[in-house]
Amino acid sequence: MKRQPAGHPLFRTLRAAQTRGAAVALHAHDEAQLIFAASGTMQVYTKSGRWLVPPQLAVWVPSGVPHWTDVLSDAELWMIYWDPSASQEWAPSDSLNRAFALKVTPLLRELIFAAFGTNATPERTELVVRLILHELTETPDAPTFVPLPASAIGRRVADLVFADPRSQLDIGELASRAATSVRTISRLFPAETGLTFKAWRQRARIVLAIDQLSAGNAISQVAVHAGFASTAAFCFAFRQVTNMTPTAFLDHATRRLVESRKGAVA
Repeated sequence: MKRQPAGHPLFRTLRAAQTRGAAVALHAHDEAQLIFAASGTMQVYTKSGRWLVPPQLAVWVPSGVPHWTDVLSDAELWMIYWDPSASQEWAPSDSLNRAFALKVTPLLRELIFAAFGTNATPERTELVVRLILHELTETPDAPTFVPLPASAIGRRVADLVFADPRSQLDIGELASRAATSVRTISRLFPAETGLTFKAWRQRARIVLAIDQLSAGNAISQVAVHAGFASTAAFCFAFRQVTNMTPTAFLDHATRRLVESRKGAVA
């Protein structure tokens, strides 16, 4: 762990290894937190939804936001913490007041590596973590966030969808099992998640598929597991949600993992 000199704890860094199946119960930090998945995959939950975080992504959690995590595969996590006064003063806008996942750009990756450099002075590391806050405001959200409806009815429907990864239940059957109506589902999801139910369900399917891809399963196997009629149909849906093909995603993830390990050695 690296800290600033005593009396000025404006930021700190921490690296931690987590084994598959590990979980961190609901908690909140006094500090703002950036979690970079150098390897492995985890899920981060808040009351507003859940993020799947495979190796090429990071997640930002503001200070005071309750969250919990599940580790889906053996993971190496690099974490940077900012004192609330520092994150508020150093951040260029209010865009860091919410939790989100983001793709790690080449610049952000190098800044993270620099923050964990063994030979950096505290003054240089402070400049780096200031720049990281600026880069966070310029990086688009990753498409691995599944917003959760706030109502009890919406949560029942969402739980049924998560339990039905092959999408074998149509909206009428889901409505019946959730003790509601198709009309109510069609009204609730845009109001509570910002997505139509069809778009929300598609995103949930793709996020579950990303979990399978990150575990090393073949694209064709993931397509079948996710209930798509063909690999081509799966690839089309995957691209609609993530703006990249499954093959590009896997190549990107492998490249990030190799680069992060090199950065750890450097």
